[in-house]
Amino acid sequence: MTHGYTTGTGTNPEPAGPYGSPYAGDPNGAAGMPYDVPRQRTTEFAPGFDSEPAPAPAPQAPPAAKKPGRDRYLDLLRSVALVRVVVYHIFGWAWLTVLFPSMGVMFALAGSLMARSLKRPAMGVIRGRVRRLLPPMWAFAAVVLTMMFVNGWNPTKDLEGGAWGLIELFNYIVPIGAPPYPWHVGSPSGLLEDTWAVQAAGPLWYLRAYLWFVIASPLLLWLFRKAAWPTLLAPLGLTAIVGTGVVTIPGETGLAITDFAVYGGCWVLGFAHHEGLLKQIPRYVSVSCASLVMAFGLWWASNHLGPDGWDLNDIPLAQATWSFGFVVILLQYSPSWQELPGRLAKWDKLITLSNNRAVTIYLWHNLLIMATVPIIDLAYRLPFMQNERAMNALTDAYTIWMLALVWPLIGLMVLAVGWVEDLAAKRKPRLWPNGTKRGDAAKGAGGTGSRRRSRAGAGRN
Repeated sequence: MTHGYTTGTGTNPEPAGPYGSPYAGDPNGAAGMPYDVPRQRTTEFAPGFDSEPAPAPAPQAPPAAKKPGRDRYLDLLRSVALVRVVVYHIFGWAWLTVLFPSMGVMFALAGSLMARSLKRPAMGVIRGRVRRLLPPMWAFAAVVLTMMFVNGWNPTKDLEGGAWGLIELFNYIVPIGAPPYPWHVGSPSGLLEDTWAVQAAGPLWYLRAYLWFVIASPLLLWLFRKAAWPTLLAPLGLTAIVGTGVVTIPGETGLAITDFAVYGGCWVLGFAHHEGLLKQIPRYVSVSCASLVMAFGLWWASNHLGPDGWDLNDIPLAQATWSFGFVVILLQYSPSWQELPGRLAKWDKLITLSNNRAVTIYLWHNLLIMATVPIIDLAYRLPFMQNERAMNALTDAYTIWMLALVWPLIGLMVLAVGWVEDLAAKRKPRLWPNGTKRGDAAKGAGGTGSRRRSRAGAGRN
């Protein structure tokens, strides 16, 4: 399912989104930590007929319930989804879409968080979500559009409709549709390959889908509470209609509706998770049914393989059913951690950082993947690289070097523009929000060949 974008050799945005959903400001998690209620102590009498009862001990006040916090299990899933998106866009391995359907997971997590937030007035929640989404997108759009214009793109000439086509640029401000971009811009021999705009703008599909879901959530949640199962399964039925060619809706409208259908089931599963519906179903029943749905997805994919084989991004119904079943199992086993257990605890800071900067990571990762290419190409000019063996070794490990270099570049981008997410959430800007308090940080300080084409996918994740 390319949705108007070229897929990687293998955005929402993943992304996102990214991302899924913006981490800042709205904590996930259970309504509160349970505590042990002190047992009532029975009154004991001393031996003898005339004995008086011993004075009862003074009652102890129960410990105060902990303030609801982040559900670290869901935070872990979001971080894994982001990493998988980046790896997929570098290597283009189709099997990654089966191993971990990142976008379905991210939409489910966002749906759960949205259901929690809708305890407040709906319009205020929608405004808050849109406010958190748009400023990071504006920062990204300002850079990308400037690069397009500098490289010679003229929307009045290149877009259908001439000057009227400029209206499409509004989608860089509010992503209600697909933002326009040139398929080729600049020179093939330039710093970036001439298809960089396609790949850079690719993750914006996720922001469009996310915005649609946010706006539709009050109605979807109302329908879910009135008729849970029809609302939960309706997106799969819609995907069977618009995602298989039974009904074809042309243009970007058709792509947007297909996205809404494919991931709508996962979004509503987020509602089911928050409302406790999944916990009411015996685990063996939900896992068995989810496995059957996933098996159907694989069967359908096997008979409708796309240009990249088993890449589920090209097979809407397989993507919808596989993601749906996968998310059911993940949420059914959700342990609702308040803290990461065991060995996972050492990743706590990185997981916190990635959740605080999920939108930034998702928006910029494709462009940063492409930026690794000219950096790696500089290595071919080093004196000790001027032999065939060394050049072949670098060429064979090219994508490994891309993976190694993209993370420092993402870190630099988090420092450069990540604070926009804080401004969007009406918080004090932070450069590196990994959960480390300033006092803890201070205490710790006192104690101690030829260019290879980028594989960054510009389509699905």
